[in-house]
Amino acid sequence: MLGAGPLPDTIPLFPLPGAVLLPRTRLPLHIFEPRYLQLVEDVLKSGHRLIGMIQPVGDGLAAVGTAGRLTMFSETDDGRFMVSLRAVSRFRLVEAIEGFTPYLRGRVDWSDWRGDRLSSVPADPGFDRPAFIARLGRYMEERGLSTDWNAAEEADDELLVNSLSMLLPLGVEEKQALLEAPDLAARRAMLDGLLEYALHGGGDDDEETLH
Repeated sequence: MLGAGPLPDTIPLFPLPGAVLLPRTRLPLHIFEPRYLQLVEDVLKSGHRLIGMIQPVGDGLAAVGTAGRLTMFSETDDGRFMVSLRAVSRFRLVEAIEGFTPYLRGRVDWSDWRGDRLSSVPADPGFDRPAFIARLGRYMEERGLSTDWNAAEEADDELLVNSLSMLLPLGVEEKQALLEAPDLAARRAMLDGLLEYALHGGGDDDEETLH
């Protein structure tokens, strides 16, 4: 179990557009590419069991990603892996390293995100939750999206905002901006603004289901 001790300077990277891992959340992954099957096998043998989720941006990788600890693992009959990552900390990518493994590794810096490892949930005293939920409902209805409203009502503010930031069908740049938001209040305000913008003509109309 990772506690407050030092995190490794180098971790394996899993570049995946549209997939961000936010503090105190979990991310399920379906692994089938040979290089990432090897990544999971190597991570299972490591002491830290960390995988760095990071989005491709342009011809390279985003400046910031999140390391998740592999906490659940199962293998299908045809050799695919189903895994779950628990967020440990965001990181700044110092250098992507190629050549030693079939997957990328990254030399990373954790110093900007020490708060991610705290167990306390950050406060957002300016959060008008009823207004936000109402706006979210209009957004979901207009786009034919569905969600578990009971779970949304029961979630604390951080889990609600972070889960929506991960699950809503937003673009790579929007998700990256939400990931890099310095605190919960900034992320919530940004997400609220994206919902408001989408309700006034932005976004897609594709029908999806959010779990």
